[in-house]
Amino acid sequence: MHPTGNLRLLDQMVEKGLLAPEQREAALSFQQRMGGRIEEALLDVKATDEAALLKFIASIFKTRFVSTEKLTKAEIDRATLERVPKKLAEKHGVCPVLWDPKTETISVVTADPGDLSLAQEVQLGARAKKVNLFVARPNAVRAAINKHYSGDIHAFAQLDRSAHEQFSSMLDVYERNVLSEEAMAVALAGDQAGERTLTGRDLEKNGNAAGMTAKGMAGESYLETLNVLVSLLENNRPDLRGHSSHTARLMKKIAERIGVGAVEIAAYQIAGYLHDLGKMSAYHLTALNVSEYEGHRAQASKAYKTPHRLMETIDLPRETRQALESMYERFDGKGLPSGSSGKEIPLGARILAIADTYADLTQNPKNPYRKTLRPAQACEVLVRFKGVIFDPNLVDLFRLSVTGEDLKARLLANRNVALLVEPDAEETTVLELRMIEQGFEVRIARTAEQAVKFLEAGDVEVVISELDLKPQDGFALLGESRKHDWGRGLPWVIVTARASSADAKRAFDLGAADFMTKPVATDLLVAKLKQIMEREARSRAPRGVGGSLSEMGLPEIVQVLWHGRKTGSLKIRSGSDQGEIHFVEGQVYNALWGATRGEDAVYAMLSLAQGDFNLDPSFKAPQQVIQASPEALLLEGMRRLDETNSGR
Repeated sequence: MHPTGNLRLLDQMVEKGLLAPEQREAALSFQQRMGGRIEEALLDVKATDEAALLKFIASIFKTRFVSTEKLTKAEIDRATLERVPKKLAEKHGVCPVLWDPKTETISVVTADPGDLSLAQEVQLGARAKKVNLFVARPNAVRAAINKHYSGDIHAFAQLDRSAHEQFSSMLDVYERNVLSEEAMAVALAGDQAGERTLTGRDLEKNGNAAGMTAKGMAGESYLETLNVLVSLLENNRPDLRGHSSHTARLMKKIAERIGVGAVEIAAYQIAGYLHDLGKMSAYHLTALNVSEYEGHRAQASKAYKTPHRLMETIDLPRETRQALESMYERFDGKGLPSGSSGKEIPLGARILAIADTYADLTQNPKNPYRKTLRPAQACEVLVRFKGVIFDPNLVDLFRLSVTGEDLKARLLANRNVALLVEPDAEETTVLELRMIEQGFEVRIARTAEQAVKFLEAGDVEVVISELDLKPQDGFALLGESRKHDWGRGLPWVIVTARASSADAKRAFDLGAADFMTKPVATDLLVAKLKQIMEREARSRAPRGVGGSLSEMGLPEIVQVLWHGRKTGSLKIRSGSDQGEIHFVEGQVYNALWGATRGEDAVYAMLSLAQGDFNLDPSFKAPQQVIQASPEALLLEGMRRLDETNSGR
């Protein structure tokens, strides 16, 4: 924006009361002194916030605005990016966000939505009939271009001033502590010289002095800062570049699956990012390596405290410290540093041990098997050591999550939706696994309030509930549900630590189908749930199953439905495009993709890498258009895809 434009924007904002005269002068002075765009100057001197600024600019040019937060999370497909060449995007400061092939419309974000010549050049370059210009912060547009065209995963990190300051602070801490091998040797010698090993109980007692809030260490900017920092430090690890970020993502996935709180999930992610700090030697220390090799164990006994020590000026969350310092414990009690076993080992440490080992097996060719393993092979290794090194229940849950086995089970099952109401995250793990294996789709609520939200949705078919809940107990939850249509006839099983006969009588008086006292044999409970479902005369049609193509590719979905002899319509959506594949007893009867029909529609969809799917089992195909077998369709589809890729 040229000086005249600067003055005009500032004057308009003052005129509308969005800017005080002294703020106008401060922003203009800052911009003249530092250069750059006036929008960035306004934000740097805190004369306004991003939302207010973009909303005002969008109102002037009668368009919409896109916040930096939304741009950070945007997933822009390759087809959209290819419409606008990189040189054109960089020259004019535009980033495409959506291409609509039906209307031949390209939507882009820019800091200059009023520039008509820009719109014309984008229209010509993208070969589009129409261009939509959305306004965004100048630096955010530049970051989006760098991220999506150049693959810079840290492009947005520099936009957050607080994140940048935290990054600088942590980098200073790290460099101060690892200036030399001598400094590290002194630090490690201090551990050996007589410092007492911190146990989980010590950490519990010490707590987290500063605390951790959703806006502090749990915030996205903090986590992204750690991602940037650790990725930079790992650049000299050719076989393990990106390992810590991968471990953090895996920890988040399994923690979300277990159902722990958002703050704990963030704490576990922090541990995933930090777990290898100061350990980047010839040995890569994982729970498996440390357990199997004496040299690794000796090194781990010296270095297990190092990540926490290097971050000593950052008050790490208690859960993070516990995970970092107990990640080499073994489930059988033969690990280090304190020989804790089973659930004595902090949950974060048990998750970290699995995620770190899996990432090493699938990424590092120098792992104990001397080759990178496929996900299924790596999971087989984890299974081999479950109950010895790893928590067996977490291994089973992790395997289901990363191999897509749970999605496969749901595709093949006649789904029963069950709600587990249990405040203890670990109590639900084993039961959830067994229920998934038996074809249930499991939803988990930690409080009575969360349970009500699930129940109000109206698709829960059976409830398994503890009595000791907050803010109201299980009796109140059951009694309340009986007052509404969504819960009046709902089968309800009480599974509780209470053993009182009075509690059992009260539960049955309220209409509970069963009352069981913990500990309960999981197989017995699941068998009872199956019996309850079989007794229920449900009038509702089978419900659909949905998921992402990133979880399970379309060729694999077709194979699952084929071998499972499933009937229904598989609906596919990728961006603005959508289609269907019709199955009858596992055979493909027809397919639709845009204006394409039949086998060609199948081949077009088999090439999709991104998108969502939903299986509607109530759909009945009106006629058989495709005569080829699913196997023949898959083989021909893969041949065409290989031919296309080899021609590029």
